Amino acid sequence: MDIDNRLGKVKIVFSDIDGTLFSHVTNRVPPSTVKAIEEMQRKGIKVFLCSGRNYYLIRKSGVLNYVKPDGLITMNGSNAIIDGNVIYRYPIPSEVVDKMILFAKRLRFGLTLIEENEGHINMIDERVISAHEKYGTRFPQPRTFPDHYDRTVYQMIAFCDDFEESLFLPHLGDCKSARWDEYAVDIMLKDSDKAKGIMSVLEYYGYEPGDAMSLGDALNDVEMLQFTGTSVAMGAAHPEAKKHADFVTKDIDDDGWAYACKHFGLID
Repeated sequence: MDIDNRLGKVKIVFSDIDGTLFSHVTNRVPPSTVKAIEEMQRKGIKVFLCSGRNYYLIRKSGVLNYVKPDGLITMNGSNAIIDGNVIYRYPIPSEVVDKMILFAKRLRFGLTLIEENEGHINMIDERVISAHEKYGTRFPQPRTFPDHYDRTVYQMIAFCDDFEESLFLPHLGDCKSARWDEYAVDIMLKDSDKAKGIMSVLEYYGYEPGDAMSLGDALNDVEMLQFTGTSVAMGAAHPEAKKHADFVTKDIDDDGWAYACKHFGLID
């Protein structure tokens, strides 16, 4: 689609957090990004954060101290939140969670089970510590998972390498993976992704995909970038994310978020 035909059409923006909106070099949202979001909101353009984190982890990241989004899409599209209300839920079936717990016990890797407002982990090892340190997040106190987990889970994180992932993923027929670290991989339902969460928000407002712009940097952003009418990959984004973006902007710490919004005429 011609870029000129998109200018002025964007009514809502969906942004990934880690590496896109929130810098792990400065541990904050760049001031230019804060200013861009405030300007777009004054113009009536809605801004949503779209993350693999749940609400609790988004809040703990500190990103909400810098920006006041119109809503959130959490856990890679499993929840959509507007005005504090969850308008969309897509949990993982309990039998799939139980199977994953069994694999974690047999292969002895860390497993986080992410619920709507909290998460629980079975064990802490060097791989868990390394992945969390890179993203400035804290892991919960470890607890022993029962063979049958009777709480509602929306996403799982396996702290394992590619080989271990290859041992269990084929047995989780309803699931797919999105790796975000050498030793950390998100596990979610095959038909659940950020695009699904975005779709629920667009339906809520009566918008079309062509009314939306998305910004991301990682593999779990690909479906989102493919789905929205306008899409942006950050300068340091994964090659696959760049492949599916309409525009590759500058690095996050080089004011890349605001640069993209200016490129598409959303800010002055």
